[in-house]
Amino acid sequence: MPVKQVLLLVHQDAGQEARLQTALDLTRVLSGHLHCLDVTPEIQIFDTGLAPPVILDETDREEANKALVQRRLSEENVSWSWADVQGDFAVCLLEAARTAEVIVLNRKLHAATPNMAKIASRVLVHTEALVVLVGDQARGLDVAAPVLIAWDGSENALHALDRAVPLLALAGTVRIFQAGSLPKGALPATEAVQHLADHGIAAEIEIGPDSDDPAFDICAAAKRMKAGYCVMGAFGHSRLREALLGGVSRRMLDVANIPLLMTH
Repeated sequence: MPVKQVLLLVHQDAGQEARLQTALDLTRVLSGHLHCLDVTPEIQIFDTGLAPPVILDETDREEANKALVQRRLSEENVSWSWADVQGDFAVCLLEAARTAEVIVLNRKLHAATPNMAKIASRVLVHTEALVVLVGDQARGLDVAAPVLIAWDGSENALHALDRAVPLLALAGTVRIFQAGSLPKGALPATEAVQHLADHGIAAEIEIGPDSDDPAFDICAAAKRMKAGYCVMGAFGHSRLREALLGGVSRRMLDVANIPLLMTH
């Protein structure tokens, strides 16, 4: 079996520690290789004509951050590599994601820069890798904890389920949560149970009520079972519709308080 590559975004921001801890946990349990992508934004110059231009250059700061992170990685018992790039976060990530099975990002950050919710959305739409999205206060991924699978009967949900199988095999309990009725033609939750059973993983089903806020119901179900993370498909509708109307995946990026494992 080829070694699974875990792609980590390195950048000095409020979410870096959460990403790093989670990526290290995943690399170990998957016996994988951690590829660190150190992204430095392009130098920006703002000149309003009313004062000396403002120059935003993160080069020195990122060099110092690189030294600290690499020193730490040298003390961790994992296989790792490093690449320095400059440019747009999402563009650089997607270029590196071609060989990655897992990508570790933040759901969002309270700081305005970088816009992690926007970066995560772009990466999810344009890659088939399993994207692990953590809050900025997360301190790793508990793979032995119970796991909730948010099921909507879509191909995206099945794809996410399949991508997460190596991790689900380590979970204490696996529960498939269906938030209300499924649309016509959707795959029933029993299909998910059978798919997992084919991999030697037992799963139970919980059907929630129909509601106007499925994301709230998913989060409530995860809290009841004390889930360590939630697996779900992303952006089942067109990206334009998601941008205009929101959607469950978009709302989950905003309100979930546990790691999300998503794929498109």
